[in-house]
Amino acid sequence: MNVEELLWARIGTSNVKSPPIGGEKHYEWQLSVGNQWLRIDNDHVIETHYCHPGAKGITINTSHGKVFIDFDKLQTRNAGLNVRRQSLLPAGQTEDIGWYFRDDQLWSEYGSQSSNTLSSSIGSRDVERHFTLNPRGSFSFTVGSTSYTLDFSSMTQANGITGLRRNVRRRPKFTTKTGSIYSTPVFPTASSSQLTDVGYKWEFMGDEGEWTEYQAHVCSFDSTAIERQYQLNPQGQLHFKIKRYTYTLDFSSMHQINDRIGTRRAVRRTADNGSQDSSSAGSLLRWQFQDIDGKWKDYSKGNGQCSMSSDDIELQYQQNPSGTIKFTTRSFCYELNFSAMTQRNLSTTTTRSVRRLNQ
Repeated sequence: MNVEELLWARIGTSNVKSPPIGGEKHYEWQLSVGNQWLRIDNDHVIETHYCHPGAKGITINTSHGKVFIDFDKLQTRNAGLNVRRQSLLPAGQTEDIGWYFRDDQLWSEYGSQSSNTLSSSIGSRDVERHFTLNPRGSFSFTVGSTSYTLDFSSMTQANGITGLRRNVRRRPKFTTKTGSIYSTPVFPTASSSQLTDVGYKWEFMGDEGEWTEYQAHVCSFDSTAIERQYQLNPQGQLHFKIKRYTYTLDFSSMHQINDRIGTRRAVRRTADNGSQDSSSAGSLLRWQFQDIDGKWKDYSKGNGQCSMSSDDIELQYQQNPSGTIKFTTRSFCYELNFSAMTQRNLSTTTTRSVRRLNQ
């Protein structure tokens, strides 16, 4: 799924209440209606996408109609409606903030391995410290012998030699709370129960124009190890070594990048039978719903989980992309709306976001 596209969530609003003591949420999204701020129900849908640096915004359905939230400006496009994100962290605690720059087609975090040939002299925490001291200011840093200026007012990074400017984004990192310690998981993740044992072969385009498989005696990760990391985070990255070089495999763009010299190579994922998987061919699709914990989960048959699988849903979608279908689990009956990309519990009316992954 392209996180740059608008995302949909069917949610409502209610009066603002004090944060629950001992609750897991450390944020709250609110809309102002008149002179009153209203809490947005099920705002984990907004938070999940807001924490992803590639997301521009989200359109939500509320009792006041459709509202688009611009993540960069933290504004709505609706007259008379304002939006804000409140922190509910206890006094003395701060959020884990990530700073990202647009590196070609990817959003890369400062200080992390990326397509840059050399690592940056700063990380997200350094940038956040400068931002806290002067949110409208700027400061300079280096990557190798090249200097850059990061301007908080325009949220851009400028190359001191070429003048090339790149967009910059500041986003909180998606967090969960375990006990009293906040931790930052890889985003988004799949639970271990969602991992499959289906065999896949991972290959990169070699110098001779031929696909070459990742093998353990050459690379620090072979196909099996790469597949497991991919299932854990299909939109993430994997770092590995081949001889004296380190590389970054980006699952979103399906490219391998040499961290030192910046060489890019195409990567593909093929099934055991040799047919090319949707990672490069776009043939295999997965349908997922966003659960109450904010995590995306596959539709899966068996053990009373669901009466329909991703393949079943895709078949119905191909026949009528604007229609609806009904399915059941052990306890409830649901309606999946392809137009709104939502799943609604017909008993409780609880509505959850749905997505169609082409990966």
